[in-house]
Amino acid sequence: MGKGSGVGRPRASGAAANRPDARQAVLDAAGELFTGAGYAATTTRAIAERAGLRQASLYYHFPAKEDILAALLAETVRPSLALAARLVAGEAPAAVRLWALAYADIGLLGGARHNLGALYLLPEVGSPNLARFRTERAELKAAYGRLVAASGVAPDAVAIRTDLVFGLVESIAVIRRDDPALDVEAHVREGADGVVRLVGLGEPSAELRAEAHALLATLTD
Repeated sequence: MGKGSGVGRPRASGAAANRPDARQAVLDAAGELFTGAGYAATTTRAIAERAGLRQASLYYHFPAKEDILAALLAETVRPSLALAARLVAGEAPAAVRLWALAYADIGLLGGARHNLGALYLLPEVGSPNLARFRTERAELKAAYGRLVAASGVAPDAVAIRTDLVFGLVESIAVIRRDDPALDVEAHVREGADGVVRLVGLGEPSAELRAEAHALLATLTD
């Protein structure tokens, strides 16, 4: 890019930083760049250019690149965490609730526009500024643990089976990274089935899946 081209010929500046879609434009651009070029290699200037904003406008919404990462990571966990709270408090059979949570959670990670789950392995995730994300992710894992325990698993096996379940759910990010043409819906369905099997609840039936889908419909309307 030539010296006279400025910051990617931005389309917006000044008051445009307040436009309703400016923040989302930054997140979309950063999601694409972080998962494509890499977090360390991506500058705020590049994000602003991709978003169609001046760099100063980007800083209106996000004072630092790490703040953008925090917002993106929040998108990967908060919807599932909110759903998990309702499922844990629910009265449907534990297997149904567990299948429903895994189905929704894998779908969130696998169906997002950008493969944000692949950012979990970044060393920056250990930053003090990302403590809230780590806490929320731990809370989500704990919700899986409560559903695993409610499924009748022996107390001494709950922790390791929760680890295995959570690992299976988040594996969609690695699989999606390696296979961009992944059939997400098929993986989501098989992944939820695999969670139920891992816990030791046998082969998921068509009735269990139907009940889980119906439960999700009542909780996500």
